[in-house]
Amino acid sequence: MEVIRASEVADYVYCARSWWLGRVAGAEPEGRERRAHGTLMHAIHGRGVRLSRVALVAGLIALAIALITLVAGGAV
Repeated sequence: MEVIRASEVADYVYCARSWWLGRVAGAEPEGRERRAHGTLMHAIHGRGVRLSRVALVAGLIALAIALITLVAGGAV
């Protein structure tokens, strides 16, 4: 008995011919290198987004410390 994954059902619903070409005929889609490059570029961009979030949090913490220091220094 052959198992069909849920993702294959989704592929079939989206385009039955594409599913048949990949699953039955064994055809490989064109543009594998372009997709691999796109995946790499998305990963690089994602790292940049995560780093920018870290920088934002660090900046907010530095701002909070500066404000606390300013208020505490003025109270003395």
